[in-house]
Amino acid sequence: METGGQTISDRGAPGTKEARSPVLTAIMLRLASVALFGAMNAAIKLAEAGGATLGEIMFWRQFGATLLVGAIVARGPGLASLRTRRIGAHGLRCAMGLSSMTLNFATVMLLPLAESTTIGFSMPIFATILGALVLYEPTGWRRWLAVLAGFAGVLIVTQPGSGHIPALGVMTGLGAASLSAGVSILLRTIGKTETGLTTVFWFSFLSLPPLAIVYAFVAQGHAPHVWAALLAIGLIGGLAQIAMTRSLHLGAVSVVVPMDYTALLWATLLGFLLFGSLPTPATWIGAPIIIASGLYIVWREHRRHIEETRVAMIPG
Repeated sequence: METGGQTISDRGAPGTKEARSPVLTAIMLRLASVALFGAMNAAIKLAEAGGATLGEIMFWRQFGATLLVGAIVARGPGLASLRTRRIGAHGLRCAMGLSSMTLNFATVMLLPLAESTTIGFSMPIFATILGALVLYEPTGWRRWLAVLAGFAGVLIVTQPGSGHIPALGVMTGLGAASLSAGVSILLRTIGKTETGLTTVFWFSFLSLPPLAIVYAFVAQGHAPHVWAALLAIGLIGGLAQIAMTRSLHLGAVSVVVPMDYTALLWATLLGFLLFGSLPTPATWIGAPIIIASGLYIVWREHRRHIEETRVAMIPG
């Protein structure tokens, strides 16, 4: 998850129009990014139904995003703004992000939209675990209970051993969520020196060489509507990523991340309209538990940062 470095003082005094306007914009951008990612996932399933392979879908996702971000930067701050001294960090982010995206797209192709989206909600759970193990962040018993509750929700949705949904799709979904959590931790350091557009561009650009090699072996002809879906995956995905990144530059994580859970509404709606599928009863039961777990983890993280800031302001 990409984070901005903006402080409260950057947004104006509390209660003023200057303080409220960026936060409202951040929320609207986050909601827009969620809707766009939902549309991208629907385009993935449409492309797959038309015969497109995972390798083709991955290539067009990054190719389209690279063109989009490059065009935006060229018309705005200029391509010189993409210079970086942290190419190694971007390379690591690319490797982790590309692996996460591959597993995520595979999950979308293997599972109904609502179920694949719900499993993705487990990302804050893995972020808490990795934060404790890698960054040695203080994690109290309340957040560990939230982690356990979240995994209980995942078990309810997936019903292991029942054949309820494909086990491979569950495994790729959880793998994508865990890798995405790892990316979010890495981006905490990258975001201190790099802009959102720079980060998005280098992720997309560095992904192209390996994906182009894969694409050379799997490329094939398609019907016009499949080509349209492949192009839409890249352009919509790029727009979604830019909106998501910008939302974190304007609003705190604790404010914008809860908007992500509206993804289940879009997944349910698009799944029904395009594919005639609705979430199972188990999903309706497990999803609120996973969402509640994630919201609580975000809230506790927000409270921890407030407390750390308060302690830091106390004269030594």
